[in-house]
Amino acid sequence: MTVVKLTKGTSLPDMKSSYRKEDVTFLLRDISHIKMEKSTEERERLIQQGTHYAEMLPIEFQPNEQYMRLYYETLHRYAARIAIAIGIVAEKIIAGKRLEDVILVSLARAGTPVGILIKRYYEYKYKVNVPHYSVSIIRGRGIDETALLHIVEHHPQGYIQFIDGWTGKGAITKELIKACEAFNKKYNRQLDATLAVLADPGHCAGIYGTRDDFLIPSACLNSTVSGLVSRTILNAEFLEEGDFHGAKFYDDLIDVDVSNDYIEKIVSNFASTEQDVWEALESAADEPPTWKGLESVENIKEDFAITNSNYIKPGVGETTRVLLRRIPWKILVNPDFDQDLQHIYLLAEERGVPVETYKNMSYSCCGLIKEMEK
Repeated sequence: MTVVKLTKGTSLPDMKSSYRKEDVTFLLRDISHIKMEKSTEERERLIQQGTHYAEMLPIEFQPNEQYMRLYYETLHRYAARIAIAIGIVAEKIIAGKRLEDVILVSLARAGTPVGILIKRYYEYKYKVNVPHYSVSIIRGRGIDETALLHIVEHHPQGYIQFIDGWTGKGAITKELIKACEAFNKKYNRQLDATLAVLADPGHCAGIYGTRDDFLIPSACLNSTVSGLVSRTILNAEFLEEGDFHGAKFYDDLIDVDVSNDYIEKIVSNFASTEQDVWEALESAADEPPTWKGLESVENIKEDFAITNSNYIKPGVGETTRVLLRRIPWKILVNPDFDQDLQHIYLLAEERGVPVETYKNMSYSCCGLIKEMEK
């Protein structure tokens, strides 16, 4: 592999995406020219041998016609439900705050479309244009400090609200808390680590739109519903210390990109769901995080004699990821949520992965990763 060093991130990186420039600013270094994709099998073996997942990329999943048809059907079915959840989480974010002070900071990449939708909600509802950035956070490696410093220097009086798509076991929630504590101590800041998510089936986020474990269509696809941006990369071979974390822009997938179509479909439901948002906010009491999902993970770990919790990926979003870019052992499904799991069944059938009924969990489904031979 050719080692390519990039210039230190002292200026705003020019990370491209297929999103409108006014929707989001990616604080990521563009490393599109570096080849680092590995096959699913090779990547899984390296991860289980100790290589960090953020040092390489999976080959981008290319859905077939049947899968894309399922994606569009799911988007049509859940667009209003997602719009309601966006409105709920957006209103919770600004409760007791001045909207003009809010800075949205999405965690790339699953948080990015959610952050864009929250930003668009504020434009629709309040005619206020809030800043929105997308930054990298990596399990076991922390958040991109260079990106955070850029934000706090440009918005010294702003209130940073971190945003992600959904929760699984809560690993990123914990990573964010740890990262903010370290950042605040190091730079004498007061960042609030409260995470806002669209869906919180893990019961570990402080602000959420719903705790239902249903399919968010943006979890169905990879870069083609995320601005054609890859997962984020932190690899010392390519990035100088103090640089922004890296990512790739897949311009070869422009013809199949649905990123902006997804945003517009949800936004088009804001007007018709306003009343639903307010009724939900008035009727539902906010429950603090109970980390209920971790109890389910412990049940699964014991029932299936799994030695490493990292091989357990609960929730429909994480199960989808397992089927798209890991080596699954089996998929556990709660039949009470069959109507939300059609794409899981389709992917499992395509990859020849066994599906097993299992009700002893708070999630609709769970992906179990196959332990590779050493």
